[in-house]
Amino acid sequence: MISRNIRLALVLILAAVPVFLAGCSSNSTSAGMTGGTQNGTVAMMVSDASTEDWATIGVKILSIALVPQGGGSNVTVYTAPTPAPMINLVQLDQLGEILENATVPVGTYTGAVITISGNPTDIQLTTSADPSAGLLALAGASTTVPSGQIQVQGTSGGAGSLTTAVNVTFDSPLVVTANATNALDLEFDLSHPAFIVGHLSAGGTIWGINFRGPLRHHPIPDLTRFLLRDIYGTVTSVNSDGSLTITRDFPVEPAAATPTSEGVISTNHTLTIFPDSTNGTIFYDVDAKTRQTVTTYATVASALAAGKFVRVTARFQTGGTLVAVRTWSATTFGAIYVSPEGHVLHVNTTTNVFDVENEDGLPVHLSVDANTLFYSGSTQIGQGTSFLTNLERGFKVHASVVDPLAVPLVASTVDVEIARYDGVISAANVNGFTYTRNFKTLGDSYVVTLPYISPSTANGKDPVSGNAIMGFKWWNFTFPTLVDSDAAGGTDSTAIMDFVNATGGTTATFGGTAPLITASGETYAKWGDTAAPNGWSAPWTVLLPTPIQLATTAQGYSNGSPNGTITITVPLGAKAVTVNMSTVAGSATLVYQVSRTGTAVTVTPEDITTSAGQTAVTTSLITGTPVEVDGLPQPDGTIKAYVVLYYTGVKPTAVD
Repeated sequence: MISRNIRLALVLILAAVPVFLAGCSSNSTSAGMTGGTQNGTVAMMVSDASTEDWATIGVKILSIALVPQGGGSNVTVYTAPTPAPMINLVQLDQLGEILENATVPVGTYTGAVITISGNPTDIQLTTSADPSAGLLALAGASTTVPSGQIQVQGTSGGAGSLTTAVNVTFDSPLVVTANATNALDLEFDLSHPAFIVGHLSAGGTIWGINFRGPLRHHPIPDLTRFLLRDIYGTVTSVNSDGSLTITRDFPVEPAAATPTSEGVISTNHTLTIFPDSTNGTIFYDVDAKTRQTVTTYATVASALAAGKFVRVTARFQTGGTLVAVRTWSATTFGAIYVSPEGHVLHVNTTTNVFDVENEDGLPVHLSVDANTLFYSGSTQIGQGTSFLTNLERGFKVHASVVDPLAVPLVASTVDVEIARYDGVISAANVNGFTYTRNFKTLGDSYVVTLPYISPSTANGKDPVSGNAIMGFKWWNFTFPTLVDSDAAGGTDSTAIMDFVNATGGTTATFGGTAPLITASGETYAKWGDTAAPNGWSAPWTVLLPTPIQLATTAQGYSNGSPNGTITITVPLGAKAVTVNMSTVAGSATLVYQVSRTGTAVTVTPEDITTSAGQTAVTTSLITGTPVEVDGLPQPDGTIKAYVVLYYTGVKPTAVD
C-alpha cells in the first residue's frame, strides 16, 4: 500500500460583493435569506500537499454544491466546463488552483457535496521519475497505471458516466453575507492510507481510489498568506482601471510530449486581476522576449490584446482582490505553458543544473547561469549559480526560461513556491532542530538544521481563538486546530520547549533489526527571516504520523475507552508493539477494512466510536490479520494510531 503526504483542500473564498437580482421573490429561502436575494462572490479553489512517489494524481471535479441550513435544495457553486479539466493534485502542493468566481446566495450553509468523476479513465496515476522502492514494487515498470487496474470506491451511474459524491459537514456553519469576506478551507484529507490503496497479490496490483475519506474544516486565518498556483487564461480585456479580465483556461491532461504544443481547455469562467500599483508587476512579453515592470496593464495593452494567452502569478489581498506578482503573455498557449512547474527532483551544483519533474513524471533539465533570478513570492531571494545550494529535492518551483526552444533550457527566473523540508526530527533544542531525509537516490538525501523564526515575526492567527501568533508554532497532523504557539496562552519559548519535549526520545521499537519508529515532521521554510537573513528558517512544523511497514496482529482488536488496542509485529522484529486506537468521537482513529476478492478491491470505513463499528472491527480484526498503521510514536513505546487499515480476503504482498 502506498499513500503518503497527499492532501486536497477545497477552499471557498467569499468576497464581499453585494449584488441585488432584479425580479427576485421577497420570500425567505432555505438558506436563511430574507427580502431580495443577495449574493457573495466565491473564488472556488483546490489545493493539496506533496508526494515523492507520484508525478500525477489526476482527478476531475464535476461540481460543488453547498448544503443550506434547515433543508432545501443544495446550492451549486461550481460546475465544470465540458470537457471537465483534469486537475493534477501533485502539482498544487499547498497552492490553490482557482476554478472560477462563483455567485452564492447569502445565507447559512452547513456542508458541501463534491461530485467527482468515478470513471477509471478519468483518473490518472503516473509515477514519479524516481519513486520509492515500495511504489516500484506495486506499479512495476509502467509509469502510468492502466485504467483497468483502477477502481474508484462508492460510485453510482452507468459505465462511462460513473460519479462519486463526497458529503462534507462543516465544523461550524458557513455564514455568507454581502458585507464581509469569509474563507472556508475544506481539507480533503488524502494523506491517510485509505486514499490510494495499492493491493498487490499473486493476481496483480489493483488500485482502490477512495474519495470518501475524512474531510475537515481547516480555517484560513489570513487570506493574504494563501498561495495560488499560476493562473492560465485568455485575455478578455484590459480595463479602464488598469486591471485585466481573463477567461479561465486549463492545460490538457495528460500533458503533451512537447510542451510548446500543449493543448488548452477553455471555460466561460472569468477572473479580474489587478497589477501591483505600489511595487509594480513584472510583465513578460514572451513573443517579443521583453521584460518590464508595470503598475497598470494599460501600458502593455498591445501585448494583452483580446485572445492572447496569459499566465499570472497572483496573490490575494485583504478583501479578496487578486493582485499579480508576475504576468506572461503570448500568442500561443504552449509558449506560456512551456515554463516548467513541479517538484525539484535533483540538484547538481557541479554542473549548475537542476531537474524539475513534469506532469508525465519526466525530469526537465534546467541550467542556471549568472543571470538566473530566484524568487519567493514577489521577493527576489538570490541570483546566479551559487544559490543552487539552497534548493533541495521536494521543493516546489515554477521556472521561466530564456528561450523555450533552446537545448538545454536556461532558467530566467525560478519561483520557489514551497521550500519543503521533511523527515525524521532530531537534535531539537531552543535554537532549532534537524531534519534527516533519505531518498532512493542517495545523492538527493539531506541533513539540514533549521532555526526557528524570530519570536518577533508575525505568524498568522490561532485557528481556535483567532489571536495573532508571533514566532514558531507546531501541531500534530491529527489535530490541525490545536496549535501550540504563543497565542495559545504561552510564549514562543514555551511552544519551542513543548516541541523539544514532543520530539525528543519519542520512539517505538519492535526490537531485532526492524527500523525504529521515530518522530517525523514537515516544514515549509521561510527565507530571509531576521533569525536567518540569508537562509531558510522554520515558521512551523507539523508532526506527521509515521507509516509503519505491513504488519501482522499478534493480538486482535480489544475494544476500550478511550482507546481500543491491537498489538502488532513486523518482519525482522523481535517483539510486539501496542497500538492505541482512540474510540472518542472527534478524535477517533480512522479505521478501514480493505477486502479483496479476485480482482475486486473494496475499501470500507469502520466507525469505532459506535457499537456497530466496534463489533465489526472486533469480529474481523483478529489475531493474524495483515494491518498497516500510520501513527505517532509515544514516549512509553506505544503507537498512537491515526489510521489503521486491516486486510481481509486475498492477503496483500508486503512491499514496504
